[in-house]
Amino acid sequence: MLPDDVRGILRAHPNRDQLLEVVLDLGRRPEARFAGDIANEFLRDEAISQADLDAAETSVGDFGGDNRAGIEGTLHRISAIRNRSGKIVGLTCRVGRAVTGHVEMIEDMLTGNESILFLGRPGVGKTTVIREIARVLSDELGKRVVIIDTSNEIGGDGDIPHPAIGSARRMQVPDPAQQHQIMIEAVENHMPEVIIVDEIGTEAEAIACRTIAERGVQLVGTAHGQLLENLIKNPTLTDLVGGVQSVTLGDDEARARGCQKTIMERQAPPTFPILIEMHERSMWVAHNVEESVDEVLAGGRPMVQMRSRDQNTGQVRFNRTVYDMDVFLSQKNVAYTLGSMGGLMGATTDLAEARVFGLAEENMANNAVLNAGWSPNDVQGTNDSVDDPYAWAQNLGMVPDKDALEAMGAHGYVGTGKRGNGRQSKRGRQGPRAFR
Repeated sequence: MLPDDVRGILRAHPNRDQLLEVVLDLGRRPEARFAGDIANEFLRDEAISQADLDAAETSVGDFGGDNRAGIEGTLHRISAIRNRSGKIVGLTCRVGRAVTGHVEMIEDMLTGNESILFLGRPGVGKTTVIREIARVLSDELGKRVVIIDTSNEIGGDGDIPHPAIGSARRMQVPDPAQQHQIMIEAVENHMPEVIIVDEIGTEAEAIACRTIAERGVQLVGTAHGQLLENLIKNPTLTDLVGGVQSVTLGDDEARARGCQKTIMERQAPPTFPILIEMHERSMWVAHNVEESVDEVLAGGRPMVQMRSRDQNTGQVRFNRTVYDMDVFLSQKNVAYTLGSMGGLMGATTDLAEARVFGLAEENMANNAVLNAGWSPNDVQGTNDSVDDPYAWAQNLGMVPDKDALEAMGAHGYVGTGKRGNGRQSKRGRQGPRAFR
């Protein structure tokens, strides 16, 4: 679909295997964008003409309501930019690849029946991962898998799905607004054991996910965002992690807890018991959603697993740690932040060890506290929003209450609504349960 001269340059390009997308904008030079630290590159001096765009448009499939099209038999995605009259003035040509190996980072989770939600920014590889998961679940684990394929992005364009999804079945979605309807139809008509859906983004889709989960069908889905907090604070998608509700405590209970009378708690069991934050293609953070959401709403830091994969050797490592924003901001900073944080525990190199975590819960919790230089009685400072990504949760639904303030004592109350050293944190009272 590309102009002849652009096509020739890319075929012989030394970084072709790292090509992410080609951008064709009317009146501008065609641009290639690459993965990693490889700089973007203009492919010719001549600007893209309307004839170039027209030729490209005729060589791809029909554009749907989401302005996406594909090339039959491939996993490539073509996205259009239109002017006010509906004419195409730009194309983003995303390279689709069937990449294997990343599923090894969660292989232990796939053998169970828990639903898994992948969270990550655009371009981090969510669709690539769930495509491989579809193949593993259907071909290697023998499960009945149905893919809800909006924009044909998982199974490729055309009526015959790409071999990358294995024997999983694919249901196409004619319009993105109908995705939730196709999800329910798949369960009612085709008896799947697993439903795979990409880019859950509306309230109707979140409700459909809960309906499917309540019928005993395993879900594997993706959503945009970087942190668990993105879902907790998102009124549209918060139901995926159990929802959040305001609870008013009695006077005695508030005094006993040393907290406000109005607190925030998880509303229901999460639709997805496991959440994976995909920070980089080879660095993920795994949450036990119930424990993490409860800990966040109680003002603490959840215990998580950091799962990483060596790109040279393919070795997968699991590290149990107290969640800290600095650790997960950038893969480039991992070595520095892990050394300064010291919160890594029980680094493992195989799935058998990952399942067992041969450490007692109390020892695990105590080691995390000592290694991280953090104790349950530490007074939280004013810079917690930098150190603690979930510091904001302590202010959710908090209304000043004189009885609670009196019980906490003037010395234990911080003006921002955060607890002081008059109250032990949840982790100080009990050690965290080992993540699955």
